[in-house]
Amino acid sequence: MSRIGKKPIIIPAGVETTIQGQKITLKGPKGTLSYDCPLTIGVDKTENKIIIKRSGKERQDRCLHGLARALINNMATGVSRGFEKRLEIIGVGFRAQVSGQKVTLNLGFSHPIEYLLPQGIKVEMDKENKNVMIIQGADSQAVGEVAANIRGFRPPEPYKGKGIRYVGEYVPHKAGKAAAGATSGVKE
Repeated sequence: MSRIGKKPIIIPAGVETTIQGQKITLKGPKGTLSYDCPLTIGVDKTENKIIIKRSGKERQDRCLHGLARALINNMATGVSRGFEKRLEIIGVGFRAQVSGQKVTLNLGFSHPIEYLLPQGIKVEMDKENKNVMIIQGADSQAVGEVAANIRGFRPPEPYKGKGIRYVGEYVPHKAGKAAAGATSGVKE
């Protein structure tokens, strides 16, 4: 049996759970999320716990057992506390502005990049460090996807480190051509 799949999911306080057939819906202070379980996976609810069960013993059923439990656990965490990713913008003149559901990025190109945020995602700039963008939402997958899309506009380059990176991300630096210029190959 799946070690992850057999662990019960504790429902946080203030979260409503609705199960209709194979569809489970969680509603909390940060939003509402729903998931359609595969046919071989069953969901049972007790007082404040959700238990995931599987009907078969095939490999696919065992894989889906742990996956369904992890996705529903992320939903419970997301609607109660939410998820966030932080991106750091590094470079002279590089900046971002947020207005409503649109992020405008100036990243050294000839034109600014406008990115429309999906529903349920909120972006704000950090008050202390104006170069840090905070992406928040209830859906872990959507938060990660938006962060990866924004980072993809200008990934950090290895020579000067300019670009967009996750806060705390290590970017290896390369030496460049400084060593090649010292020995130009001219004989005297």
